[in-house]
Amino acid sequence: MSLDPTARAMLETISTATITTLLLKKGLRNIWMRGPQPFTPTAKGKRLVGPAFTLRFVPAREDLATPESWSSPRSTRAAIEDMPEGVIAVADAMGVTDAGIFGDILCARLMKRGVTALVTDGCVRDVAGVVGTDMPVWCRGGAAPPSVAGLTFVGWQEPIGCGGVAVFPGDIIVADDDGAVCIPAAFLDEVLAGGTEQERLEAWIVSKVEQGEKLPGLYPPNAENKARYEAEKKR
Repeated sequence: MSLDPTARAMLETISTATITTLLLKKGLRNIWMRGPQPFTPTAKGKRLVGPAFTLRFVPAREDLATPESWSSPRSTRAAIEDMPEGVIAVADAMGVTDAGIFGDILCARLMKRGVTALVTDGCVRDVAGVVGTDMPVWCRGGAAPPSVAGLTFVGWQEPIGCGGVAVFPGDIIVADDDGAVCIPAAFLDEVLAGGTEQERLEAWIVSKVEQGEKLPGLYPPNAENKARYEAEKKR
């Protein structure tokens, strides 16, 4: 589940906004996860990238969602020990906001495992402790009750739906101040090919706007402005 360092470095320069636009042009409209937002200080003002390591919760069932389940072979604890360095843990918590799926101890272990970030459409608990671990977390907020108060953990490294987005193990996650997006693995090369150029073009457009130029024909650029951009890019 490794990501080529060159690809990772390139994606770190491409915003989630740009990625959604690029993939929209390829027919992919549903890649931005609803709910996860930068929550911890180490998530804010950052852009983090990694392959998805998926976790799945279902509604709580009283015979399974118990404190004793935390010692089960099928538990969040066991899943964490399977996580390779550099992945982003993506947890399908069904949008539940009245139970925290991870707390400070689990986030501390994520840090020790070298996990890049945690992204979930649910909440975390022990917020002060989670912040103290320095784990970058994108989520919907904090909640004091433990996960078993509202959810049952059922597995990892299988397809999930996080924030209404289908995420498969090994898909590429990019998370920044606008939230988190999922790049299907098959589209990674296209994002890498078009993303850097799109960022460069938009920076050029911004510079022209700051100089007082009008938007029609500039954004999006017409043929004349595309030619101007290409000419100035070569200088």
